[in-house]
Amino acid sequence: MKKIAAFALVALGTLVLTGCSSAEKQAEQAQKFVHNETSLAAAQHNAVVNCEAANCDAAWALTKRYIEQHSDTPVTRADAVAIDTDVPSGGGKASFSATRDAKGSSATLTLFAQCRGMYGQDSAKGSDYDKCADKILKAQNGYAAFLRTHSSGQ
Repeated sequence: MKKIAAFALVALGTLVLTGCSSAEKQAEQAQKFVHNETSLAAAQHNAVVNCEAANCDAAWALTKRYIEQHSDTPVTRADAVAIDTDVPSGGGKASFSATRDAKGSSATLTLFAQCRGMYGQDSAKGSDYDKCADKILKAQNGYAAFLRTHSSGQ
């Protein structure tokens, strides 16, 4: 009887610790999700570049090249105002688009990214969220630096 009672106490203690561990893990995951969402919003802001008329065409061509290098899908449209890639067929695949918004003699170039499986219902974290967030953060945060590095005269 003492062995059964001791076993029951050990089992109960293990369940309690497991419950605490699961709750802590869920809280950490929720905190990471909020942090990533904040980082993704900042990355979108970082993926906006203004260019002057003299270098906008070159920057736009570089934008297409950058998208081709980072997207998991091929470019399906590339004209003077937009670049789009195909919609990914599988989860965890990133696709990109860009817009060129003329403003007088200058323009604003904006890189957008999305990933299949990143979000579930009601914008909840999807099954491929972590993989997608990493891809998008790297691509959007690296966009302006890529343009600066590869532009003529830099």
